[in-house]
Amino acid sequence: MRISTKGRFAVTAMIDLALRDKLGPVPLSEIGLRHQISLSYLEQIFSQLRHKGLVTSSRGPGGGYVLSRSMDVITVADIVSAIEDEPSAAKQQDTEQVHDMAQDLWEAMNASLVNFMRSVKLRSLVLEQLAKGVRIEQKTSRNNGVFKKPEQQPVRTNVPNSVFALGKSILAGG
Repeated sequence: MRISTKGRFAVTAMIDLALRDKLGPVPLSEIGLRHQISLSYLEQIFSQLRHKGLVTSSRGPGGGYVLSRSMDVITVADIVSAIEDEPSAAKQQDTEQVHDMAQDLWEAMNASLVNFMRSVKLRSLVLEQLAKGVRIEQKTSRNNGVFKKPEQQPVRTNVPNSVFALGKSILAGG
């Protein structure tokens, strides 16, 4: 199994998403800012993760991505295999024709790597980050549009409160 930069970013983004699991949908723009990953790259990654059933998305204000399964069942192997392309049949045939003298070694190493990635659950990576002191900021509720509560303006006490008081202040001053 290959692990490219895209696979590494996918694991990082899934840890970030899992850390904020209880806070609701997480926008990709926030993940991108926290980890310096471009939004278009994250959109590609999350499209593949959604297609494999690891995340779900919601649109609109307050939208974003959430885990579609428990952190206890998602493994690093699930995330990486959702992102990394499987070798094509043509490539496998070429590899079989030119049998590397150390092919058995590479296959054994690959099997060990896959087994290790299957043993690492997303929850353990989240707990590891929390143990390191990663802080999760609480979302501030966005009150936009029609439901936005009007801001209170301070009461100005030195202003006349009626037409008559205005007239008196003008006559007294002028």
